[in-house]
This record gives sequence, C-alpha cells and structure tokens, in this order.
Amino acid sequence: MISKAEVRPGAGVRYLFRGVMVGDGHRAAGTPLRAAQDEAGVPPGVWKGRGLAVLGRAAGDVVSERQAELLLGEGRHPDADRIERELLAQGKSPARARRATVLGRPIEHNRSPKTEKAKERTPWLAMDLVFRAPSTAHIAWALTDDETRLVLESCQDVARDRTLAWLEESVAQIRWGSGGKQRRPVKDGLVVAVFRHYESRAAESKPLLHDHAVVSIRARRPDGTWGNLSADTMLAHIVAADTLYTLHFMEEVTARLGWAWEPREVTLGRRPVMEIAGIDQRLIGWQSTRRQQIEDALPLLMDKYEERQGHPPGEKAGYALACQAADQTRSPKRTELLSLTELRTRWRTSAIRAFGACTVYRLAERARAAAAAVWARVRPAVDVVLAAVDTVAVVYVMRGAFARHHLLAEARRHLSYVLRGRPHQRGLDERIVQTVIDDYTRPVGRGRRMTADLRALYPCDTEDQAVLRPLTRKRTAPPYERARLAAGALAARVRAARRAERLGSRLRPDAVAMPAASRPHPQPFRDGRMDGRLLEPETGVDIDAVERTRQTLEAAAARVTATLQDSRRAREAAHGPRPQPAPAAAPPPHTQQPGIPHTPGRTTGGVT
Repeated sequence: MISKAEVRPGAGVRYLFRGVMVGDGHRAAGTPLRAAQDEAGVPPGVWKGRGLAVLGRAAGDVVSERQAELLLGEGRHPDADRIERELLAQGKSPARARRATVLGRPIEHNRSPKTEKAKERTPWLAMDLVFRAPSTAHIAWALTDDETRLVLESCQDVARDRTLAWLEESVAQIRWGSGGKQRRPVKDGLVVAVFRHYESRAAESKPLLHDHAVVSIRARRPDGTWGNLSADTMLAHIVAADTLYTLHFMEEVTARLGWAWEPREVTLGRRPVMEIAGIDQRLIGWQSTRRQQIEDALPLLMDKYEERQGHPPGEKAGYALACQAADQTRSPKRTELLSLTELRTRWRTSAIRAFGACTVYRLAERARAAAAAVWARVRPAVDVVLAAVDTVAVVYVMRGAFARHHLLAEARRHLSYVLRGRPHQRGLDERIVQTVIDDYTRPVGRGRRMTADLRALYPCDTEDQAVLRPLTRKRTAPPYERARLAAGALAARVRAARRAERLGSRLRPDAVAMPAASRPHPQPFRDGRMDGRLLEPETGVDIDAVERTRQTLEAAAARVTATLQDSRRAREAAHGPRPQPAPAAAPPPHTQQPGIPHTPGRTTGGVT
C-alpha cells in the first residue's frame, strides 16, 4: 500500500533529516548523514525521476545531505552552492546570485508580511510517499534465504519505479495562471529521493520492507519556468497509484518466484487484501503488532464518539478514529541499532520460538505448493465487459458519484483478484475504465463526476438503477458486502444475455442484448500462456475448445458412416446381397385384433 505525508518547513524538514533519511532511528546532532545511515544499517538514498536531467543528476545517484537540504529543505537547485560561487565570481550581487538558485517562488515570499492572507499558509516542500508491500511479502523477505530476499527487494524496486513513472507521466500537473487554478502537465518529470527502510519504528522491531519516496514539489512548467506541483491532483490519485503498485509487485513476485496470490479478509464485510498463498496466517499476526495495538485502543474511542454524537461512527468517521488510535498508540523509536543480518537472525529466532522450525524453514516450499493448487483452481483470464460491470457496481455502491480515478483504482483491484499475479496486458486497466465510462455511466452535477447508468443492461426498467438502489439503501450490511451483491447481479445479467446469444434463441421482451459501444466490441484479455483461449467467466469452461470438440465429433461421425457404407458395398459385390427376412403378412384391411384399439398412423409393431 501507499501512504502519504507532506513535508513543510520546520518540523517536517527536521523529521525528514533526523528520521526518514536514517531509517526512522535516532540521529545524534552533528552526525554526518552517511555515518548515521551506516550506523542504522540502511542503504543511502538514491535519486529517481525524469526531472533529474534538468538538474544535472541521473537516476540512481546517491542523495547527499547538502543536496537534500537545498532541494527538499529550501526549494533550491541541488548544486546551488556551485552556481552561487560562479555568479559571485562574475560580479553578481549576493541577493541575485541566491535568487538564481531558487526553483520557483522562494519560501521567504510566503513569510513576508506584504503577501496576501491566502498566501501566508506554510508552503509544501515535498510529498513523502511510503511504499509498503503486503504483509506476507514482509514475512517471506525476513524469514527466507538471502537469494529470495534479494529477489523480493528487486520486485519492490520494479513496482515502486513503475508506479512513480505512471504518476509523472499521467498524473503530475503543475499549477498555472492566476491563483494556480489552471493545471498543465509537467514539462520534464518528477524529482524523487528514495530511502529504504527494513523494520517498523516500534520499540520491538518487526520486519517491514518499505521505501520512502520523497517527491519534490518543484517542477517545470511547459514554458520552462519552475513552479509547484498540484498537490491535490497527486493526492487524489494516491489510491489508484496504490493499486497499481500492488498489481506490479504481485506480477513481479509471481514471475520470479512462481508464487500465487489469494484474497484474505482482514475485517468481516470489508474489502479483502491480496496475500501470498501458502504462508501461515499466524505469521501475519506475529509481524503486525501495530494493528493489534490500534484495535485494542479503537473501541474506547468509538464509545466516546457514540456518547458524544448519539450514533455510531460511519465509514469516514471510523477511519478518522482509527488514525487517532494509531497516533495514540505510536511507541517511541527504537534506540538499538542493528544491521540487516542481525535483524534477520533475530526475526527467524523469534518466529521459530513462536511457531516452530518447520513453519519457518518450509515457508518457500509451502508457498510453491499452494501456488500449484491456486493455478489448478483459478484460470487467469480477464473479460473486459464483466470487469467493467464489476467495477461500476462496486464504485457506485461505495460512493454514489465518482470520478475517473475511482474507477481506475477499482479496475486494478479487479485485475489483482482475477489474475492472482499473472501479467496483465499493458493498458488493460484503462480499457476497462473506458468501457465503464462509455457504456455504464452518465455525468452528474458539475465537474467531472459521474454515476452509474444501467439502461444498457436493463432497458425495460422504469428506473435504470433498479438493481443497485435497494443495495445502497440497505445500511445494515457493510458497504463492500452490498457492492459485491450488486456486482454479482450485474454479472449474472451479462451471462444470461451471452447464453441467449450463443444458443441463437430469440430474445424475450424483458431480455437484454449486449450494449453496442461506439468503438469495436472489446475482446477479452488473452494470456500468451493459455494459447489465446477464451474462458467462460466464473465457470472456467473453454468455449473455443467446446466448439472444436463438437466439430471434431461431427467429422468423425461422418467418416464412420462413409466407412460403413463402403464396407457394405464391398461385401455385396463379393458375396451378393444379404437375404432379407420375409415380411409378415399384413392383416386384412379394416380388421382389428380384439382388445386393442386402433390408432391412425400407427401399427401394432412400433412407430411409423
């Protein structure tokens, strides 16, 4: 998952340099950054992003402390010291030399008493995005051998970099015009400093492989000048980026280690999470101590809320209370500093003591065996139409009115569940979203909001939301449970229409034909490993194979008939025609055996 936090002047910058850059440990005053990182056992930070080329840096370069101070702490060029010396040598004034190193508006401008009140707020300097893999990935990374650990770290690198690339290519926008109301795509890309951590910040450390990607708020406008990123645009797409990161991480793990994924329901009635199949679920509780602390503190906060407001907290208020419980139960940072080798030894010893050596040492073997069982049961095929109705049903029941990035996040969740780690075709998530927008939505209100429109599936209903409206009003069930019921109803409607089309029957007045899109009819995703076979969703029936089998049986029956006819003609040519038995004497006309009624068109011996 991806969590976010802003970096502002003052406390935000201090936390960045004293905590994030040194593995969330303690950094004594006066300790150089590289020495503090070596002492904490974490690797140095590296630069990422396409915007580095303008600043004279390349992806993979080590982040020095001075560069981070200038860019992430002051909004200036990372080589500002050198540029300032050169300008001073050319005779420029100190003020002009310093102003030439500032990227965009100086921070001091917001603190000036001459600025407007709207601009007196503390500006952002950077955005801290934390990339965390699923819980079972942390467990496998901490308890397996060094080779598997390195593979999982490489999967983390690939998934994180691809997600950052999507953010800078498709999401990142620069503020433009008066008051920053207009948005334009950035000219070059983002500038990101990535810092890797190995453990949680709790006093009793637990394995937690995660990366802090600190995105600089400074970027170039289309005309080449520097400005600030649109923070609200980035934050609105965090959930879509989160699902994309999870999807890429699952695919990398499956491709490199052969493991499969399965959904795990963390909270009854809530959205499940994808975990590596075959890893003992007890290890998740051993690794996730923070969750238990939050769950212990949450009931007291919820009781106080209900006593104060007179009703139980809703979904949004419940999330706010969970964040409050997390802040209250946050333990102080660990003072003991250990290397990764020492940490892994401690984690393995703790897990063996709690669950036994067999659980730890056979972890990878059981994951491979579970993957074989998953692939025997689940066939990774994506149907664009079924994915579209599933996406629109879940998002509508959960939100009512929604935007495009909500659909994109749900489409990626659908791909994660259906494929279980198998690779998806590039752009398939965008294709699912476009199908939803074209066929199953209509605009609502102002802006770019939309809502579900099911007239393509239910043309004879007076209300196009006939299936979804009762579910949205049923407040006794959790929202996601109602969303799954709605998705199942829409999927059954699509399958019924497809069965009618395959059987060639005439549609009844209340039946529905598949909606005719304005573009070519979308074809289901075909995985190369399955030789292009199309599967009937949910049932796993290979439609193409059934059709080929029918044609093969008809051809075989025709060959058998021709062979029998040839054999009969050859036998008659050699031995003459076979003698036929004498026909039975026909009864006289208009006669009838006693006791047997006569039926026109039938004889006493069989069927006409």
